[in-house]
Amino acid sequence: MALPKLKIPEYELVVPSTQEKIKYRPFLVKEEKVLLLAMESEDDRQINDALVNTVSECTFGSVDGRNAPVFDMEYVFLQVRSKSVGESVELNITCPDDGKTKVPVKVDLSEVAVQMSVDHKAEIELTDDIKLVMGYPTLYSSQKVDGDSDTETVFKLMQGCISEIHFGDDVYRKVDISNKELDEFFGSLTSEMLAKVQEFFETMPKLRHIIDVKNPKTKKKNEVMLEGLGDFFT
Repeated sequence: MALPKLKIPEYELVVPSTQEKIKYRPFLVKEEKVLLLAMESEDDRQINDALVNTVSECTFGSVDGRNAPVFDMEYVFLQVRSKSVGESVELNITCPDDGKTKVPVKVDLSEVAVQMSVDHKAEIELTDDIKLVMGYPTLYSSQKVDGDSDTETVFKLMQGCISEIHFGDDVYRKVDISNKELDEFFGSLTSEMLAKVQEFFETMPKLRHIIDVKNPKTKKKNEVMLEGLGDFFT
């Protein structure tokens, strides 16, 4: 006689970038094992692969982790994790006022959200005739390439997020542009134009949560910003 199949609970969440309501489930033991092994490896590629596969499986394929914006992936994974392991996590936070005292703080994951800037725009007007249409970085595009310097990594990330280049009425899509052409175009930007591209990344949506931490030694209250998935697992 076959063993009975376990009924797994399902929940709903809203994907930050699209505002689409989707269903998701907690991760299972087989998925948790893959996640733990990836974390133990400390290899960014293995960790990203595990996160992507877990989010894809737990959202029934609604979220494509390889192409989803990094803030979508971080938010969805945090929600999946909250229903799988527990809706709160205890972190050891270093107090900013002295830079060394660590304080245990419990964070309610249900209160964590992706913060959107009202000034953020996906279209960047470089000149009256030239416009960039940007896409968001993914887990893989955000990963540093071996051998790259920090500066090279930042510039590659910026270039990689260009979706379209508009010259007047002409539209050049990234899939139709060679890497050499894109390198030459990006290298021809002025400092003022580059600053506009940088502003896109500085104001883009991010997984953020502010917590209050009181230093038991100095008695001073500190406001600490948690940003990105890594800050919730320190």
